[in-house]
Amino acid sequence: MGLGGISLWQLLIVLLIVIVIFGTKRLSSIGTDLGGAVKGFRKSMGDADKDEDKAQINTPDAEFSEASSDETSKSDTNQKV
Repeated sequence: MGLGGISLWQLLIVLLIVIVIFGTKRLSSIGTDLGGAVKGFRKSMGDADKDEDKAQINTPDAEFSEASSDETSKSDTNQKV
């Protein structure tokens, strides 16, 4: 028994039928097109990750102004007194 109850002979018969219906040239072009599509998808996913990483590196986590830090230090001294 093979993959999920499909034997090796059944797979070979299905493969033979597909080759007879489509022919080897058409199967080759389908394989080439499918491989190119997968390669393009992987490349675009890699480019998206690189763009996202660059965006995260160039943006600051938070922005602090001097006025807010002065207010914090004043409130801290008022609480200590």
